[in-house]
Amino acid sequence: MKTSTFALLLGILFLALGVLGLAPAAMTPPTLETPPTTFTFLYGLLLGLFPTNIALTLLRVLTGIWGLMAAGRAANPALFARGVALLYGVLTVMGMLPLANTLFGWMPLHGHDVWLHGLTAATAAYFGWRHEVSPAERRSSRMDRRHRMQPVTQERRLGMPDRRFAHARMMAGV
Repeated sequence: MKTSTFALLLGILFLALGVLGLAPAAMTPPTLETPPTTFTFLYGLLLGLFPTNIALTLLRVLTGIWGLMAAGRAANPALFARGVALLYGVLTVMGMLPLANTLFGWMPLHGHDVWLHGLTAATAAYFGWRHEVSPAERRSSRMDRRHRMQPVTQERRLGMPDRRFAHARMMAGV
């Protein structure tokens, strides 16, 4: 998969998660053991799994828009993937720390958000830092192999015009 295709898929996924986070029907109230946040507008569990509020929803919408821009070549897809890997990697680590799992009261990063952000960061790191072979490089590598082969005219200058006769001559010891 190309990096631009990854940017498109991730952009669509995060834009969909962001739009769902704006719909109160897709939210369930937070449980009693969830840590409180200072931004309680649209605070709840998205699809009953992912803790979210308006700040995290806006971050997901912005990530989705950035991904769509990178897929359309308005932004560099590799830089998008690297930026997402770093951002969501930091959010994953913060979600595992008890003091920072709500980003100091701004957005909930705990629960199922930890593995979602971790999977996102790992996948984005793969696409951000891998070497993508372009079609031109693939074509040039095939051309190189053909150019390394010895042309027939040079082969004939070095011996018999037909390989069968050269083999027979070698076997006769001439």
